[in-house]
Amino acid sequence: MKTIKTLFIAAVMFLGANQAMQAQSKIAHINVQELVTNLPDMKNAEAQIRKIAENYDKEYTTMATEYQTKMGKYESEAKNVTDAVNESRMREMEEMGQRIQAFQADAQKQLQQKQQDLLKPVLEKAQAAIAKVGKAKGFQYVLDSSIGAGVLYADGNDILADVKKELGVK
Repeated sequence: MKTIKTLFIAAVMFLGANQAMQAQSKIAHINVQELVTNLPDMKNAEAQIRKIAENYDKEYTTMATEYQTKMGKYESEAKNVTDAVNESRMREMEEMGQRIQAFQADAQKQLQQKQQDLLKPVLEKAQAAIAKVGKAKGFQYVLDSSIGAGVLYADGNDILADVKKELGVK
């Protein structure tokens, strides 16, 4: 009777351990930053953002140069004109400085918005490919192993190569 009881307990423990092993989640990881950096769409988006930024920089430089030129001219002529003219010129320069600051703030805001607009579809495409590969390989979780993403140790299944293949990236 004791032998049967012992065998029964051993069988229950074996089945329980077997079920626990089957219930463990399959986890993989991927360096999303590395993936996204190598996507052709990301490179195109970065080129567009760079071009827009260069245009804003050129316009800002033109405005700043005009401001400095005018300021130099007004300062050199200040002794030869009336106080009313100097006061008018001072207001003009203040307004010009405010326009330059407003332009810079608006350009920064527009550049950030354009960056978000261009990067969103790239990130969504990468996310969809990660989900597709993860599901196809039977993973329940795919963690981001990019630096600073929160994964402290990643020695499991790395699906970066599979996702790159899914996206057609070498």
